[in-house]
Amino acid sequence: MNNRSKEIIILVLVAVLWFIYRIVEYYFLSFFIVIFPWLSLLIGFLIIAIKQLIKLIRERKNIKTIRIVKTIFYILLFYLTLNNKWLVENVIEKADWHIFYQKRIEIVEKVQKRELNPDDNSNYGVCELPFKYPIVSNGGNDIIISRNDSLQTITVKFFTSRNFCLNPSTYFIYTNDEENIKYYDNLINLQHNWKIKENWYRIMK
Repeated sequence: MNNRSKEIIILVLVAVLWFIYRIVEYYFLSFFIVIFPWLSLLIGFLIIAIKQLIKLIRERKNIKTIRIVKTIFYILLFYLTLNNKWLVENVIEKADWHIFYQKRIEIVEKVQKRELNPDDNSNYGVCELPFKYPIVSNGGNDIIISRNDSLQTITVKFFTSRNFCLNPSTYFIYTNDEENIKYYDNLINLQHNWKIKENWYRIMK
């Protein structure tokens, strides 16, 4: 195997490992944990991209294709890491919605039948899902349940990005409560909020 082939394999491995990290970050890591590896990756890719760019300039009289590929590759990874929220994460989020849609429907039906209820010690309607369910609510697989018993309506929130303090969280939300539907319909005029389908919303707040 020649050096060029080895360098291409390294680039492929870096891309695969970066994508695996993004999946792990999306499903398992909270905002406070994410910020440190994110900064490390960002700085690392920036340094490597600058080094490749400097080498590209030095070799301008005899530029090899692999040097151009490596320079573009690390600049692209730096850019995608810097803009992770609205590029890569959106792709993962959309895939997650389609892959786990039926499971979320199943959970909503169980909430309607009161087979899933807020935990006894929860003041905010938090329900920790049983282990049999895949990760349909990020940051712990907890959902938020609210009920209007007089109207027999429910609202179920699934986290797609779970943050704390002043940082907004993002949810897939199911509701058949007319008041909540009006509220979320008003929110979809804001950036990053939209209606996915009937009774389902993607909301950041």
